[in-house]
Amino acid sequence: MRHLLDTASLDRAEALRILDVAEDMRDTQSREVRKLPTLRGKTVVNLFFEDSTRTRISFEAAAKRLSADVINFSAKGSSVSKGESLQDTAQTLQAMGADAVVIRHGASGAPHTLATSGWITAGVINAGDGTHEHPTQALLDAFTIRKRAFGDDSRGRDLAGMHVAIVGDILHSRVARSNVWLLTLLGARVTLVAPPTLVPQDVSAWPARVVYDLDEAIAAAPDAVMMLRIQLERMNAAYFPTEREYSRRWGLDAERLAALPDGSIVMHPGPMNRGLEISADAADSPRSTVLEQVANGVSVRMAALYLLLAGERTDTNAEEDAR
Repeated sequence: MRHLLDTASLDRAEALRILDVAEDMRDTQSREVRKLPTLRGKTVVNLFFEDSTRTRISFEAAAKRLSADVINFSAKGSSVSKGESLQDTAQTLQAMGADAVVIRHGASGAPHTLATSGWITAGVINAGDGTHEHPTQALLDAFTIRKRAFGDDSRGRDLAGMHVAIVGDILHSRVARSNVWLLTLLGARVTLVAPPTLVPQDVSAWPARVVYDLDEAIAAAPDAVMMLRIQLERMNAAYFPTEREYSRRWGLDAERLAALPDGSIVMHPGPMNRGLEISADAADSPRSTVLEQVANGVSVRMAALYLLLAGERTDTNAEEDAR
């Protein structure tokens, strides 16, 4: 694997390979000593032009548990805030000898530009770009769904026959976009649920059904309900009347939680707006996978970094490293 820029361009074998290597990585995280020597001598740069605590710390933990050297680069307070271009920043990282760059950027397509520009020879992982994609979030979500469904018998399995409802701010969500493509690739059926104002103008090319009524979606018995954060910071217009009205019509409350079929799980990429898109009852229930998603994110990002920086090796090597 040369780069990980989106899920739309992954094929099924690549996606399953990442998930299966993540299983190997997850097995190592219950040990007393969780660190592996796999990427010793490699340098991973976290290049974050947007604020993110959860994703940045997850990638940092993943790289360190593989024994890589980690450099955290925040645009705030750096030369970027003084007007330095992405090209100049990339060439600086190249001179530092970066082997992998994990980039989060407010502009859709910035990771692709970095990967294909020739400015840098490092592998590039997209940690979220604008409203485009967030591939490792989708991978950890798929990993979590698969783990809840199949437990220790997850390796090699896809999500055929499963139904996932993605609910909320679809318009501004790169998580939704990455999940639509990946979950469909793995055989799942996806339903998008949102107010009409929070659905992108043209979703006809997306392999998903769109409904505007959360109760209708719940009645269709989804295996997983993924609640999305309302991204108020990206909104400069009134997309819904009031927060209270939004919560009443599209929020996952105790009553809707009880209406879900047995075995359905509740997901959220975080951070959560409790009381808006999700109630405390739903967020803290046994059905909730929110904390599992955080833990699984480290394993999935370990797998992505492993395949990016040691990709010429075989999956057998991954299993041996994990032993």
